[in-house]
Amino acid sequence: MKYRQPDMTLAIEGELQAFKALPRPVFGHASTLPNRPISKSHSHVWGQLSYAIEGVIEVSAPDAHYVAPPAFAVWIPAGTLHGVRCSGNTTLRSLYVDPVALPLPPSDCRVLEVTPLLRELISEFSKAPVEYDENGPTGRLVKVLLDQLVCAPNVALMLPWPEDQRLRAICEEMQANLESRLNLTECAQLLGLSERTISRLFLQQTGLTFRLWRQRLRLLGALPLLEQGDRVTDVAIACGYDSMSSFIAAFRNQMGVTPGEYLSRRQA
Repeated sequence: MKYRQPDMTLAIEGELQAFKALPRPVFGHASTLPNRPISKSHSHVWGQLSYAIEGVIEVSAPDAHYVAPPAFAVWIPAGTLHGVRCSGNTTLRSLYVDPVALPLPPSDCRVLEVTPLLRELISEFSKAPVEYDENGPTGRLVKVLLDQLVCAPNVALMLPWPEDQRLRAICEEMQANLESRLNLTECAQLLGLSERTISRLFLQQTGLTFRLWRQRLRLLGALPLLEQGDRVTDVAIACGYDSMSSFIAAFRNQMGVTPGEYLSRRQA
């Protein structure tokens, strides 16, 4: 049976679901995606690596939200329900991996750092034919690619969701309105719970305090805005920061660089 290379949008919408098995242990392609959400959550019987050369990928899973700007990728294990959203004019490299070819022990999504070597391997593989020779040069390249994928460092560009539906409703509201100044006291009043109870549930279910969770929400929300060229001042305001200095300090704490340094590295 011959396989054709599907359009990326169709693939994400379900074209690949028609495959009983991947044509080769690793299936990949390059495409540019419009800025629109995938219509509904979906899953694959194979693992998926989504990596944006330009733009930002956001993956929503039942337990967390994952954000991958350039130089990072989201790994989605086989069978994981997820939705994908990309910023405008995103240039995407996606790999679909047979679980047998890459038996990653973790069963959860994760954001991986795309090293220079892994980046070049993904780029080169995207040019290969669908039915590549597994015993030829491309087959050998795939083995190195998978080895580098297993070794790729994990990074904390994810936002864990609480299981408690009352807290989740508040979290979804804050995600939809990054500029929201909702604080712990106001959350307690809205939910009819004590501040101590909310603090305990947040730490118990997300591993983060309420303050740190909201800070990470804002900083992850800042990445797509910076990628689309918004001024740092405007991004700080849009993400609910009262001053540039507090935004820069929080961004450096999360990303290891200032927003200006982040943009300089991206341009380089």
